[in-house]
Amino acid sequence: MAKKITLRQCVGCGEMKDKKEMMRVLKTAEGPIVLDMSGRKNGRGAYLCKDRECLRKAKKKKGLERSFKMSIPDEIYENLEKEFEEGEHESCAGKG
Repeated sequence: MAKKITLRQCVGCGEMKDKKEMMRVLKTAEGPIVLDMSGRKNGRGAYLCKDRECLRKAKKKKGLERSFKMSIPDEIYENLEKEFEEGEHESCAGKG
């Protein structure tokens, strides 16, 4: 039997992709919204393509706000963008 592929929808561009090809944005019970690199932390998750443009689209279309049912301040998006950049550097370093 073939292995089941878990698809998730990007809140930025709306494209359906394999869960492993995406980054998970997490809202924990305590409240902070962070990037979940492992994809296994507890909390409400939303998915973004591994493309900074999708983060910008999610901000413009209010995709994360819809997913988390709350308003998200600009500082959170700035923090996510920094974490996104750090995640890109870590994944590039792991390939080399």
